[in-house]
Amino acid sequence: MLLIFSALFAAIVYRWISLERLQHAAPVEVIATPTPSPTRPPLITGKLDTAKLFNGITLRSTVETVPGADATTERSEADSYVLDLKLQARVPSPSKSIEDLAKVSSQLPTLLPGLATMLQANPVSPLYAQLYDTKVRMLRENLTRLDILLSRHNFFDCQTVLQLQHPQTHRKALLLQAEMDVDADGSDADRMPISTGTPANFKPSTSYRWPKKTPAPNPYLPATEEALKRAEAEFALSTTSPARKRDLRNVIAQLRAEIGTLQKFSFLIGATDPFIVVPGAFMHAAEPVKPGDYALVIFGNSIYPALVGDIGPNDKVGEASLRIAKEINTLSTPYNRPVSDLKVTYLIFPGTADKPFGPPDLEKLQARCQALVKEIGGASVPLHHWESVIPPSPTPSPVQTPLASPSTTASSPSAVPTSSSAPPSPTFAFPVPSPVATTRTHSTSTPTKSPAAARSPVKKHKP
Repeated sequence: MLLIFSALFAAIVYRWISLERLQHAAPVEVIATPTPSPTRPPLITGKLDTAKLFNGITLRSTVETVPGADATTERSEADSYVLDLKLQARVPSPSKSIEDLAKVSSQLPTLLPGLATMLQANPVSPLYAQLYDTKVRMLRENLTRLDILLSRHNFFDCQTVLQLQHPQTHRKALLLQAEMDVDADGSDADRMPISTGTPANFKPSTSYRWPKKTPAPNPYLPATEEALKRAEAEFALSTTSPARKRDLRNVIAQLRAEIGTLQKFSFLIGATDPFIVVPGAFMHAAEPVKPGDYALVIFGNSIYPALVGDIGPNDKVGEASLRIAKEINTLSTPYNRPVSDLKVTYLIFPGTADKPFGPPDLEKLQARCQALVKEIGGASVPLHHWESVIPPSPTPSPVQTPLASPSTTASSPSAVPTSSSAPPSPTFAFPVPSPVATTRTHSTSTPTKSPAAARSPVKKHKP
């Protein structure tokens, strides 16, 4: 046993001595610092606001150095430290043929079989070139403002703009293929004395408007008047700087004009009325598009009657009211577009507006668009039929007359009209308070308070 134990101990000691010798004999490992590839642009270091690159622009950056004079000299030279900023953008070519249109919307030739005969030899409208000229001009003007520069999505938001005419009926139309953003603007106290919400860039007015028919105050008027009071109070302060007063002067003028407009007119309501938005430049074309013109919105296998209801910025295309957007995609909101691809076709019939303007008559809209469709060769499916979602105005319940009895006379206190009740309100994209269940008069009406609408000096831009 002693012999076995001695042999085992000797083996362990020998193994330990071998490992120690091997470790000392191994070469020292040298960890080399990797050098960047000469073809790879250097990393941007320091504080960088990556949110400014939300617009999808591909950024390529390089730093170039050349020998110079001493630092004191170079510090005073304007060209010694320069950032050259160049944006390259490919201007897309418009679709021209029925085959091109079908590549984006395969159902279109079947839905409107007469469309192919309406394409002229050169069907592209000058409005397409004007649209992209405006986009490029806006890029040049805002190149140093990455936060407001047109995004990749909005630069490529229009597939084509075509001017069409039917060879037999001579009915003219303007065709757009684009995406669909959401317009939730508009208000009308005569039809709906409550607000439908105030998303970002909300405006309580639309380009399509008509004189008010009742004394009911606009639901957004109190908030606008309160904003005017705050602006005037700040302007009157002696501590307000001259630069701030210049800004406030413009704000005050804008708010006063908006108050006057809300007091005089009613407007379309984005949450309830089917309408589309066109760029302002379309109003100055050879065949101008005007508010009130009839239009069709075509997506998938459906054709939706609509009106031209609002005018938008000149550098973006493709927008419809929240009512249309939710019909196409129930998940649509003022911040969530129903269609991001360029698969929506807008067919506008210039010069078809009926005057004077008034609250939209959905049955008339249906009949008028159906007649216009027949003038361009008809449709293979019935047009979508819009149902009104605006609740009727509250009315008092009928007076309950008690039966005559020896103890009850016509002057009895029990013969009192019952209180009025309000019908259930529809479901909109925003939370909507129930209307007050009382009969309104000019002297007793009280507008429902609503949050102040976020405003901008120009028509809102698409997200």
